[in-house]
Amino acid sequence: MPTTAMFWRIVRRLLTANYARLFVILLALGAGAAVTSALLNLQIDAKRRLTTEFRALGANVIVAPRDAGTDGNGATLDEAVLGQLPAHHEGKPVPAVAFLYVIGEIAKAGEIHFEPAVIAGTQGHGLTEIRPGRRSEYVAALESDPEACEIGAKAATQFAVHAEDSLQLRNEGRTAACKVFAVVATGGAEDTQLFTRLGTAQSLANLPGRISLIQLSVTGTPDSLNHFIAHLGQSLPGVDVRGIKQLAEAEGRIYNRISGLLSATVILVLILTSLCVMAGMSNVAIERKNDVGLMKAIGGSVRRVVRLFLAEAILMGIVGGLVGSAIGLLVSIWLGKAVFGVAAQPRWIVYPFSVAITVIVSIASAFPLRRLASIRPASVFRGEA
Repeated sequence: MPTTAMFWRIVRRLLTANYARLFVILLALGAGAAVTSALLNLQIDAKRRLTTEFRALGANVIVAPRDAGTDGNGATLDEAVLGQLPAHHEGKPVPAVAFLYVIGEIAKAGEIHFEPAVIAGTQGHGLTEIRPGRRSEYVAALESDPEACEIGAKAATQFAVHAEDSLQLRNEGRTAACKVFAVVATGGAEDTQLFTRLGTAQSLANLPGRISLIQLSVTGTPDSLNHFIAHLGQSLPGVDVRGIKQLAEAEGRIYNRISGLLSATVILVLILTSLCVMAGMSNVAIERKNDVGLMKAIGGSVRRVVRLFLAEAILMGIVGGLVGSAIGLLVSIWLGKAVFGVAAQPRWIVYPFSVAITVIVSIASAFPLRRLASIRPASVFRGEA
């Protein structure tokens, strides 16, 4: 116990012998830890943020007929396929909506002039996630109506209709009616379409129980998405399952670039931190030459001397890492808001990881102290360099 107490007393004296030098080394370690934890937290959050942003663009997986026109029902699927799709992927829900497209005719209720339009019957959950855009008009009370329908912004202008207006639909002598509960603007082809219940579209097309395709919005990395598509294709051998290549490739390419840039920056910062700390440790080695010679002269072993300086480096790494990493996590929240418009969520796994990296950098930067182990007490007492 006395030996241990003496050991830590010497370590404390080593740390406090020069407060200016101690401050500079801790500042370098803390700055390195702050930048490291901030960038690592941003790197982890970037994956989640990019995935969220790309999911806002709509569906990224499509389930479609494999052989068009060979079953007597045209290029359609059995609507039972919708119920065979997984509801979750990696613990997250998978919005899936079945569509049946019909080229029919539409007229405002009470008018006799019909114009051609695409009528899309839908069934499933998560239509707003599958189809990007916003509702410029919306009447919630009508959404549950069996005859409820949505209309694209351009189609609404074309037919001069608004929410709560009624429409007449027809196709090859078959007719139906619907009441508009929302006007949706997507900036895409959906702006010219009318969205009805799946049963309404099936009745107009005379295709009971059939659908054109199913769109899904799957959250996950590009590799995870490819695995999901492959697994779904094996479980549904009679259909064609494919991803929207442009979305998957763009998401993976952007994340790889961001991840590579952040990783390179972290490595550069750690190298600069090591050089700063190493410069401070070089001065320490020069100043403590006489102290080490004295310790050896009174019987101190090389191993014990090395342990003293190693303990000093570890303590400085822990203190600098704890303070710097905490500051870095706070900085990452601000950076996330500046880059993505939404504050980054602190990932607490980054904190111990960043502290550990800082301790390793501190130990590695103590390399100049190794030459103290070769000092001979006689040389020190004679005043030799």
